[in-house]
Amino acid sequence: MSHDAIVNVTDAEFEAEVLKSDVPVLVDFWATWCGPCKMIAPVLDDLAGTYAGKLKICKVDVDANKQAAAKYNVRGIPTLLLFKGGNVEGMKVGALSRAQLTEFIDGQI
Repeated sequence: MSHDAIVNVTDAEFEAEVLKSDVPVLVDFWATWCGPCKMIAPVLDDLAGTYAGKLKICKVDVDANKQAAAKYNVRGIPTLLLFKGGNVEGMKVGALSRAQLTEFIDGQI
């Protein structure tokens, strides 16, 4: 799956892309230097295709966009937050397997 399915979001776009989304949004808070973030990136790419139309997947680079990370108390990365209707419905920290990610998403949407 290409990166087109995943939306890279800045602090300025966060409200429009995540909080006002019509579908649930999984936000991956990550950084370029983070090994576990790189490990889950292909899984997220794949899941973006699997859940197309049901779930939006966004990535927020915590080094470039500190406001969103601070607002949601992101202390370790990768941190995955699942938003529905502008509210955080679930949170996972660390690299998850595809099965763990699927279970997390299915339990929230």
